[in-house]
Amino acid sequence: MQVPRPDAKAAPLLVYDDLLVIVGGGSLDAGLLRRLAAQGAHLVGADGGGDAIAAAGLVPEAIIGDLDSLVDAASWGERTTVVRVKEQITTDFEKCLYSTRAPVTVALGMTGRRFDHTLSAISAVTRYARERRIILVDESDIALAVSGPFGFAAESGERVSVYPLLPIEFLSSSGLLYPLNSLRLEAGGLIGTSNAASAERVEIVPADQTPWLLILDRRHLDGLVAGILGEII
Repeated sequence: MQVPRPDAKAAPLLVYDDLLVIVGGGSLDAGLLRRLAAQGAHLVGADGGGDAIAAAGLVPEAIIGDLDSLVDAASWGERTTVVRVKEQITTDFEKCLYSTRAPVTVALGMTGRRFDHTLSAISAVTRYARERRIILVDESDIALAVSGPFGFAAESGERVSVYPLLPIEFLSSSGLLYPLNSLRLEAGGLIGTSNAASAERVEIVPADQTPWLLILDRRHLDGLVAGILGEII
């Protein structure tokens, strides 16, 4: 059953004009987090993700969640903005998503350790892919939630995976070893994982705004973030 988010008509509490990084309690590359922070990214902890940010030697600009996994939540109020969201319909990651707005959101610590948390993160990006760019990051890959056409630079032969978050039809593609032209992808049926780039530029055009995941090697993170911010600017 799909339950509408509790604040569907409410404006976000925190609005950013560049990169936002939301940190959860899953597998986290602290070095990557510190690098993004040094580049000026805004850091928000999803409940216990606030402690993960602190463990990396950083201070989040906000911590959002039901606060059931944050160590010593009271002491955090002296150091940053703490937003307690009591509803239990959504995960702490989704609470962060509907409480913020940013042109690009990188999600760290939302995968690994617990498989159900990974699946819930994918479910959350499915719901928000039409209104914002969200990039999930794990140990080796990034997964960008896309709604509509998308193009990016690539190296011939490198892995490019396209995963259907919902049943979706693609009109065309260029720069892929196995074209997506006139293909319908859906979980439990035909999916587009382990494709490969055949050119230095890949273009993917779906038939509508149904959300899908573009999965690439993690080295593409900086390029995707810069490209999306450049399009908006």
